[in-house]
Amino acid sequence: MKYNQMPHTDLNVSNIVMGLMRINQLSITDIEKLIHTAQEEGINVFDHADIYGKGECESLFAEAISMNPSIREKMVIQSKCGIRKGATGFFDFSKEHILSSVDGILKRLQTDYLDILLLHRPDPLMEPSEVAEAFTILKDSGKVRNFGVSNHNPMQIELLQREIDQKLVVNQVQFSVAHTPLIDSGITLNMNTDSSINRDSSTLEYCRLNDITLQAWSPFQSGFFDGPFVGNTDKFPQLNTVLTRLADKYGVTPTTIATAWITRHPANIQVVIGTTNLGRIKEASAGSNIPLTREEWYELYAAAGNIIP
Repeated sequence: MKYNQMPHTDLNVSNIVMGLMRINQLSITDIEKLIHTAQEEGINVFDHADIYGKGECESLFAEAISMNPSIREKMVIQSKCGIRKGATGFFDFSKEHILSSVDGILKRLQTDYLDILLLHRPDPLMEPSEVAEAFTILKDSGKVRNFGVSNHNPMQIELLQREIDQKLVVNQVQFSVAHTPLIDSGITLNMNTDSSINRDSSTLEYCRLNDITLQAWSPFQSGFFDGPFVGNTDKFPQLNTVLTRLADKYGVTPTTIATAWITRHPANIQVVIGTTNLGRIKEASAGSNIPLTREEWYELYAAAGNIIP
C-alpha cells in the first residue's frame, strides 16, 4: 500500500480509501470482516457521510469495531455533511446545520473528533461567513481537525477559502477511466468536440496548484451511477480487452488495473472504493502502487472511448 503525507495536515494516508456508503446492507459480523480486511490490506482512511443509511452506517461502523481510543488512533476517519432530505432533497451549509451534523456524526461514530470533515456537494445558498464560524468552533473545540469539500469547482473553493481560516485539504470528485471530464478538456483543448468542453473549470489543475488532495469516488463506474465498466463487455468491449491484457501482464485482476489507472496519476489521487465484497477490496488495494507505463495509461484512456488528438 502506498501512503502519502496529505499536504497541510499531519496525516499519513493510504491512497486507497474505504467508502462505507453501503455497509447497512451487511450484518455486524460482515461489517467487522470488511473493516479488518481493509486494514489488513493497508487502508487507513475510512469515508462516511451523515446521509449514508440516514446515519446508520456510521453507527454500525462504530459498533462493528467496538470503537475505543486504541482502535480510533489507528484510523483516519472522515465524514461529510450538507445534503438533506426533503421533497426534492436540498443542501444546507448553514452554521446551525454544520454544527448539529457534526455532533450527530461524532455520537454515532463514538469518537471525540473527525480527522476530516467534508462539505458534501456545493450549496448555492451558502453564506461563507456562516461556514467560517462553524469551522472555527469545530476546530477550536477539537471536534474536527481538518476540512475539505466534495464536488466543488475552483471558484466555489476560492469563495469559501477567502472566508475560512482553515486550509481546505480535500476535494472529493467522481473520476474513473470511464468517467474522465476531469482531464478530457485539457487533452482536447481548442478542438471542436464534446470532450473539449470544460465542465469543471480545471479542477484537477487547481487542486494540484493549491495542494488539495483529490479523492476519486465511483472509480469503477461509468457516468453518474450508470453501472460498473469492469466486466461490461457489451458497453466497453475494448476497455475490458485492454484491462484483461494488462491484468494478465501484472498478474492481477482488471479491477486492480482500473485502480492503478487512477493511482498512476502524479496528483496522488486517493481512490474511494465502496465495495462490500472482501475480494474486491483486495483487488483494488493491489492497484495502490502498480507502475503502469505512460503508454499503458494512455491506451486505457483511449480504450474507454476517449480522444487522444
